[in-house]
Amino acid sequence: MRLYDTIFEYGEAEYIVEKSRFIAHAMPVSSFDEAKAFTAEIKAEYRDATHNVPAIVCGPGQEYQWASDDGEPSGTSGMPVLKLIASEGLTNLAVVVTRYFGGIKLGTGGLARAYTAAARLGIEAAGICEVMESRLLVYRFDYSYLTKLQNLAGEGRFEISDPEYSDAVKAGLKCFEEDADEIIGLMNNLTNGQAVLIEERKDLRKIKKSR
Repeated sequence: MRLYDTIFEYGEAEYIVEKSRFIAHAMPVSSFDEAKAFTAEIKAEYRDATHNVPAIVCGPGQEYQWASDDGEPSGTSGMPVLKLIASEGLTNLAVVVTRYFGGIKLGTGGLARAYTAAARLGIEAAGICEVMESRLLVYRFDYSYLTKLQNLAGEGRFEISDPEYSDAVKAGLKCFEEDADEIIGLMNNLTNGQAVLIEERKDLRKIKKSR
């Protein structure tokens, strides 16, 4: 079941207008606190910038929205970025647009357009995805089955996550909720019942969307 749309990974992009540099940083997050921590991290890293404008949207229904103009004229930066995120139907992400002033004023309309353009490029760099309800099946199995399992994962039926290698392989198989029983049967057949299912829990899976 689809839960919401967000960005696939961290994305960064630069937009230049009238000698001002706008650097967009877009990050998927799981909570508002995580988003705030990311914005603080970017602000610290780019402390020499003229402005670091953040916008955050969180919650399955975009319930939590927050933005700041960070010293730019009111309504010219944070809010346009926030509106862009909301209009794209995205949530659980933070965008920070860093600006290095180039000496030429853009005006209120020019600022709004520049911040929006930069944010859009950052989001595009991160990639849009659907977050789906999924099931994580954690198995322990012999190394002799690893290559064949990797080949099956390459067909897109499931993802292999967080593999650990010791005397045997321990790895999670992430699949759609409705496919869990089929994947359990597949593992039993592949390993002749030798694979041990040591954990099973609900999880999330990102599916990248073509734009």
